[in-house]
Amino acid sequence: MKKAMVQDKFNRPLQDLRISVIDRCNFRCTYCMPKEIFGKDFAFLPQDQLLSFDEIERLVKIFAELGVKKIRLTGGEPLLRKDLSILIEKINQIDGIEDIALTTNAVHLVKQAKALKQSGLQRINVSLDALNPETFKAINDRGVSPDWVIKGIDAAIDAGLEVKVNMVVKKGMNEDEILPMASFFKERGITLRYIEFMDVGQSNGWDFSKVITKKQILDELSSKFELEPVERDYFGEVAKRYRYKGTDTEVGFITSVSESFCSSCTRARIAADGKFFTCLFATEGFDLRQLVRSGKTDQEMDEEIRAIWGQRTDRYSDERTEESVKNRKKIEMSYIGG
Repeated sequence: MKKAMVQDKFNRPLQDLRISVIDRCNFRCTYCMPKEIFGKDFAFLPQDQLLSFDEIERLVKIFAELGVKKIRLTGGEPLLRKDLSILIEKINQIDGIEDIALTTNAVHLVKQAKALKQSGLQRINVSLDALNPETFKAINDRGVSPDWVIKGIDAAIDAGLEVKVNMVVKKGMNEDEILPMASFFKERGITLRYIEFMDVGQSNGWDFSKVITKKQILDELSSKFELEPVERDYFGEVAKRYRYKGTDTEVGFITSVSESFCSSCTRARIAADGKFFTCLFATEGFDLRQLVRSGKTDQEMDEEIRAIWGQRTDRYSDERTEESVKNRKKIEMSYIGG
């Protein structure tokens, strides 16, 4: 008999689980993992501190009992985790999981896309912040051309994966790429989502003056394209969606700064070392790795996780102020997973 779904203090169900499988990345994007902090001497997690695939599988089974239907694998760069398709195959066999997705910079998709699809992966979100080679190289700080990412996108589509592209927009970094990105991906029939520059972590130098809002981006897009709003598909969908009129191609916005979606947030996150976070902007997490390795039964773990979510009151984006941004110590994006 299936157990009752869990809800938090604001009656928000737990439906989406994001699992970071690694804290390493082959990029050093300036708004996420600036190389001044994540340099050659940075101490990433050793292998024995990462959750194993069997441990992740066990946790996903428990979360599925709590109501989780969607799994997204993140990082760092998740494709740096060896044999990731084996984990996807394990998750794909778990009752209750309806959707498995992956967020990636796409560089390794040319080699891995087919195996990922065959193992049960359904969707990928590709991070690409510019088409201009010099702009993109400056952002990723590794000299990687956007051509590598586009090759990965093509490989994913050829493998039968659904593809969306995520673009973080930051004032002074890439706002002149808003229209070129829209034109390029509209032509290809690929959904592009603009993400407002968020105050995740301590190292990305965030402040309100660097945010370009959904309204500003939409106004710019509307100067060239005719867009019509699209109704959301389900409770907890965070993207504000629009369609290019006369087409099936969409553009979306992730508006954590200008239009908070805390009231319908159904997401939890597990970091690569097993810490469980009930909010992207959390200050601390609950140690599931210790729980998994302590010899507790699935029932005992179910009860502990259920209690954590049941006490959840997170509303950071609703409550964000300049003071809270400065004074709150937040977890880095590369550790918690986006």
